[in-house]
Amino acid sequence: MRTAIYGAGSLGTVLGAYLSKNGVEIDLVNRNRAHVEALRKYGARISGTVEMTVPVRAVYPEEMNGTYDIIFLMTKQQNNRETVTFLKDFLADDGLMVTMQNGIPEEGIAEIIGENRTVGCVVEWGATMFAPGQCELTSAPDSLSFHMGGMPGIPAERLRQVKELLEKMCPVETEENLPGARWSKLLINATFSGLGTVIGGTFGDVTGNAAARDAAARCMKEVIDVGHAAGVSFAPVQGKNIVSLFYWKNALKKAAAKLIMPIAMKKHAGIEPSMLQDLKKGKPCEIDAINGVVCEWGKKTGVKTPVNDRIVRIIHEIQDGTRKAGPENLALIL
Repeated sequence: MRTAIYGAGSLGTVLGAYLSKNGVEIDLVNRNRAHVEALRKYGARISGTVEMTVPVRAVYPEEMNGTYDIIFLMTKQQNNRETVTFLKDFLADDGLMVTMQNGIPEEGIAEIIGENRTVGCVVEWGATMFAPGQCELTSAPDSLSFHMGGMPGIPAERLRQVKELLEKMCPVETEENLPGARWSKLLINATFSGLGTVIGGTFGDVTGNAAARDAAARCMKEVIDVGHAAGVSFAPVQGKNIVSLFYWKNALKKAAAKLIMPIAMKKHAGIEPSMLQDLKKGKPCEIDAINGVVCEWGKKTGVKTPVNDRIVRIIHEIQDGTRKAGPENLALIL
């Protein structure tokens, strides 16, 4: 099979290193010339919770040719329509595009390439690129996993091929309930990526700050309320029922949810939100595809989302340069 990772930034470079190390011939596609040239010259240099340097095949989009059986899509969602339309000609007739993006991107992608070629995959680990060709894995090795599921019309054998590829990195759970898996990841991202970006810190900085934990508990409740109103059944995350852990309707349950946060996120405490990474580089972030999705669905279902609304507003202000990320922003949420 011909495979590619399109948008091989921090997560894609780590995934590409693991797959290449384990014998998969895969193209790591990126527009960043410094990154591509570093990958070509030195290989993918991965540090953090693991240490390895792996030779990889790095290419620019204009160097792509022929068709691929599997394309892992790992770009930000801001330009999804243009990106997927571009990639459509590089996808084999029976090929699969596996979106590993945040938010809930599958329907928009399926409109362009068809449901029978669209697979959703939830990435349950984090990484940071700190220099061209150099990425840090920020999740503990024993906490890495994927949750994936296909849209209607995809043969089970094709899904199995994707699963076997990803298992060369870490365990993969095949989800019948893809929307539930997506909303569970959205719950984590909206809470810890959103608030981590607001305060300018990591997931651990959120769980280690009393005010941030209070905001996180409120954010989680909103996401769960909106998801339930939309008819979503939240899928377990690495075997844990996150609704049971974090949903609350009284002060005692809320206190318990805040107490368990540092324990639940311990193995991912070092993750720096990708939105924050983008803002530090002067790039627009995908807040509208994360917390913004919660707000959008809140309006559709009649559920108020004041915490998520404020997170979106604050991050847009940080992006516009009218505000700085920092713990003082929590006062605007609470």
